[in-house]
Amino acid sequence: MVGVLALQGDVREHLAALRAAGAEARPVRRPAELAEVDGLVVPGGESTTMAKLASRFGMLQPLRDAVRAGLPAYGSCAGMIMLADTVLDAPPDQVTIGGLDVTVRRNAFGRQVDSFETDVRLAGVPGAPVHAVFIRAPWVEQAGPDVEVLGRVEGGPADGKIVAVRQGRLVATSFHPELTGDSRVHALFVELVREATAMRARDHASSAGAGADAGSGGRTS
Repeated sequence: MVGVLALQGDVREHLAALRAAGAEARPVRRPAELAEVDGLVVPGGESTTMAKLASRFGMLQPLRDAVRAGLPAYGSCAGMIMLADTVLDAPPDQVTIGGLDVTVRRNAFGRQVDSFETDVRLAGVPGAPVHAVFIRAPWVEQAGPDVEVLGRVEGGPADGKIVAVRQGRLVATSFHPELTGDSRVHALFVELVREATAMRARDHASSAGAGADAGSGGRTS
């Protein structure tokens, strides 16, 4: 079960893309709903508005706690900003969920009129390059040592700029794959969620088994 943070932004498109990638998907607006999902998408939209709404509705700290506890999360465009530890060109009251050891520049490619589309080769995504839609998009200025760069812009004035990253169970893209009908980026994230869910189940079973052994004094018959 993958949730989409439904405070603001292109929620419906992400829900459709997740379902096309084989996941169950639902909107998440409350802490109780967040606790029921195995992974979370933070959609594109307006990062300052999203952050203010998260604070107002008591979601910001639960989101931070969930990500730090290992909940897989994928952020697209504004979602990348929300998952970043450091944001440049942000209002002084900008807050984020954090967890991703990157420095992101807001509106790095320019204003709405500077929106564009291009193909981006993504590590971990098989087949042809992904057709990427950039709308008032950020880019990653600096990535920490544990961050894997999945994709960069090739050619043009932004040549070489980082637009897709992964750190453990966190993934982020500057662009909007949910707008293209290509669900491969979402499939990459869904597989990450499946792996994390299976690992939690194994850890739970192992802990339960260890508890049973301790309760019996470690005796066998």
